[in-house]
Amino acid sequence: MSTTRPCSPGDRGPESEAAVADAPADRGSGESAARQVRRLSLNGASGIVPLARDYTRQALHAWGWLPAEGADRQAAAEDVLLVVSELVTNACLHAEGPDELWLSCDGKVLRIEVSDKGAGQPAPRTPHRAGRPGGHGMFIVQRLCLDWGVVRNPDATGKTVWAELGAPA
Repeated sequence: MSTTRPCSPGDRGPESEAAVADAPADRGSGESAARQVRRLSLNGASGIVPLARDYTRQALHAWGWLPAEGADRQAAAEDVLLVVSELVTNACLHAEGPDELWLSCDGKVLRIEVSDKGAGQPAPRTPHRAGRPGGHGMFIVQRLCLDWGVVRNPDATGKTVWAELGAPA
């Protein structure tokens, strides 16, 4: 788990602006599954956390994660929904609200990105105190994800917090 790398090996890179919801990407790469992408604008929306969870749940259905066949697959889907909730909630509490939720899956890794206009740096609370209320969001993200990090917006205030989870077997 890392907050030092601005992006992971699965980073969507320069194609981010051109992606379209549910558009397959990397067709010529020879991968067994095309990358599926969905994005949701959250600017000015109300009920943002439930909206983001519902949107993510719909993507998980479209990508075959749900309905889950077995406890491991169900747990993987619930982990994705929890990470989305944590990242969106953090943007609401600490960064003037989220601008966009970006989901992508290539069959092996599911990537979640939440962009906002905040200047803060998300980090797990150190030391982690399990009995203390609040402040556990990034600790949960760190524990559930393969990796996570922050990409700063070079042109203005803001950032994108990303997290990656492994697809269920």
